[in-house]
Amino acid sequence: MALGKNSRGDGRKLSNYCSTVSVAVFVAFCLVGVWIVMSSIVPIQNSVIQVSETDTINDVKNVASDSKQFEDRSGDISEESTRGDSQTKKSQSGDSHPENLDDQKGIVKVSDNTEEENQEAVGDNSDEKNDLEEGLGNTIEENDQMRNVKPSTDEKEKESDGSLNSESKETSNDQIHDDELEGSMETLDEKESDKSANDKKLGTEKGKGEVTQQDEMVGETEEEKIKKNLHSETTQSTGGSNTESHENNPALKEVSITGTPSETLIETSTENGTWSTQAAESQHEKESQKSSVSIDSRTYDWKLCNTTTGSEYIPCLDNWQAIRKLQSIRHYEHRERHCPDEATTCLVSLPEGYRSPIRWPKSREMIWYNNAPHTKLVVDKGHQNWVKVTGKYLTFPGGGTQFKHGALHYIEFIQKSLPKIAWGKRSRVILDVGCGVASFGGYLFEKDVLTMSFAPKDVHEAQVQFALERGIPATLGVMGTVRLPYPGSVFDLVHCARCRVPWHIEGGKLLLELNRVLRPGGHFVWSATPVYQKDPEDVEIWKAMGEITKSMCWDLVVIAKDKLNGVAAAIYRKPTDNECYNNRIKHEPPMCSESDDPNTAWNVSLQACMHKVPVDASERGSIWPEQWPLRLEKPPYWIDSQAGVYGRAASVEFTADYKHWKNVISHSYLNGMGINWSSVRNVMDMKAVYGGFAAALRALKVNVWVMNVVPIDSPDTLPIIYERGLFGIYHDWCESLNTYPRSYDLLHADSIFSTLKEKCNILAVIAEVDRILRPEGYLVIRDNVETIGEIESMAKSLHWDIQLTYSKNGEGFLCIQKTFWRPTKVETVASAIA
Repeated sequence: MALGKNSRGDGRKLSNYCSTVSVAVFVAFCLVGVWIVMSSIVPIQNSVIQVSETDTINDVKNVASDSKQFEDRSGDISEESTRGDSQTKKSQSGDSHPENLDDQKGIVKVSDNTEEENQEAVGDNSDEKNDLEEGLGNTIEENDQMRNVKPSTDEKEKESDGSLNSESKETSNDQIHDDELEGSMETLDEKESDKSANDKKLGTEKGKGEVTQQDEMVGETEEEKIKKNLHSETTQSTGGSNTESHENNPALKEVSITGTPSETLIETSTENGTWSTQAAESQHEKESQKSSVSIDSRTYDWKLCNTTTGSEYIPCLDNWQAIRKLQSIRHYEHRERHCPDEATTCLVSLPEGYRSPIRWPKSREMIWYNNAPHTKLVVDKGHQNWVKVTGKYLTFPGGGTQFKHGALHYIEFIQKSLPKIAWGKRSRVILDVGCGVASFGGYLFEKDVLTMSFAPKDVHEAQVQFALERGIPATLGVMGTVRLPYPGSVFDLVHCARCRVPWHIEGGKLLLELNRVLRPGGHFVWSATPVYQKDPEDVEIWKAMGEITKSMCWDLVVIAKDKLNGVAAAIYRKPTDNECYNNRIKHEPPMCSESDDPNTAWNVSLQACMHKVPVDASERGSIWPEQWPLRLEKPPYWIDSQAGVYGRAASVEFTADYKHWKNVISHSYLNGMGINWSSVRNVMDMKAVYGGFAAALRALKVNVWVMNVVPIDSPDTLPIIYERGLFGIYHDWCESLNTYPRSYDLLHADSIFSTLKEKCNILAVIAEVDRILRPEGYLVIRDNVETIGEIESMAKSLHWDIQLTYSKNGEGFLCIQKTFWRPTKVETVASAIA
């Protein structure tokens, strides 16, 4: 028994020994194999795959267009890419107060750091494609990274032991079938890619699983391509420091952006010199004021402006040093622009008790008294129903000097007096001179008419400020010694209701300026006492007006009486040909010289002359524009033979620009940027080009109006903007704008700050942006990455909230929201002390 037992034990020991040796040998081989495999793998740092950006860009360049393509813009993020952070966005309210500033906001920060090439051939017929089609016909796989900053209180409560919860909430199956610039479309091979996107959120949200994305790309615009970047990187920010967490993201398909960053954002000059600039034409371009300000936010030392006008400071209209030096004010020189030698960099204070404006359309009838605390017009014009004080509100019954019983009745009266005016069809864009509180323009919205209302900053205290606070377009200006900042022959109708302008003096010099901006065949509606009263002064003025208008070849079409208001209006019509001019016995006023361009308007002195009416079928002004709203989308007939701003046919660029902005706004601006559009009414496009941004907002039925600005050193495309039934002004952004502080709810800056920082003090430009933007208003910027970084740094120093930032291939996008913050230090502006 013992022997057998011992023998059995020895055999087990031998077996165990052999097994141990076998396992050891096997493990050794495995370790050697693992070592060999690992030695050939490039280490991955921070769980982010690094791919050569140069190689990717070079491959893209091989198929990109050589010409510069204006439709290529980056920086549009889909609704889905930010939806996961909607709970952290600060809610908007018309009654918001400064104490809400500490509300935490979700911020999405997106940047493209890595790319994986996955080029696919488009077809064998590449020779038949135009340049842009070639640029759009390629796809790449990319890993992008998104950073969410400032988690909300609710999110912080979800943190547990510092664990990282992954989430993927992004889907992007929106398909856009966009015509190419040449009007053709190329269909790409369909591709399907199931990818899981594991986005790390720093202690905020729980994983939602995998996201499947299918890309069926048929003639997509670049903006749609940007939407397909669903990439994540989270950043938690406390004060000035950021803590980042990276996680691998599988590459998701998107269409590549063509061309280099410079090609996508810089306008080309056309060979035939079609597009001149206001700066070149008027020869009044300001000298460059290169900014030497560091982009380090710690160097910014913002201060409040100490001025006589306080919270209503307008630098170029409140320059008392310059006004005191004027030799004469006979021609209203003291109401004209006199900008300081050095642009101001201080910030304008808020009125005591200021709060977010009442929203449109209620704002047309009432505004907060504390936002514009002025009562002089209540005393002077209350009996004419301009404005009244009602508790904590200023209320606007809708009356005016010539329409005490309401603007709507007066508007109908004009239409019945001359049905050919056809509000909202033939007459779409009009000019209201001496607008008061702009009730005329405010109620013309109901007729689908866009009114450029203007008045000086004069004894009618805060009239334009009231208009803007009501959500009605208005600007500060005066009929003085220089031309109005509008092109020639752009307004369908000009209106003056006792506007206090002496049209009859000095040979009708001021009336001749109206003739310059009035479209051939357009009407001038003059509702004033000389038309219907018989006292000696009125009779004398009426006689003088008759002589002047006759010498200008204006036809007096009708004199109509408004029995309800006890007034009358004379309606004149500008000629549509030169026959009357040529047949005049006395050539007074004279015709302007051929060298006098009627479109040259910036800092150009008034000329007592008339420009010939265009008669050639290819000239602007020879044919009345299409009826509204068709004119919004149809390229003007007179640009068919012109080269556009970006080097292609102007009509082709016009159409593509419109489609581009419709796509961008509908898929990004309206949904994915944290903008509360219900609080947005007054909008400014700081560099409008063709007006496609404003046109797209209109087409998408966003209830806003847009002031389109064409900078004086940009191609002069403002006539095109007017031709399509929109409006705008010329401006030099190195100077202050003729508007009150807190005039706009949203400023749109597409590729302008990078230009301005080369010629202006960029710090002063940002101070001006802060001045004209309302607290809780938005600034949306598209520019190169360097510029975006500088502006973001300045915005943080201003305590603005960063809503979203994005960068790709050297281009960037930034959406920021102004807060109620004001500095405590004060800086006295010597030029603004009366």
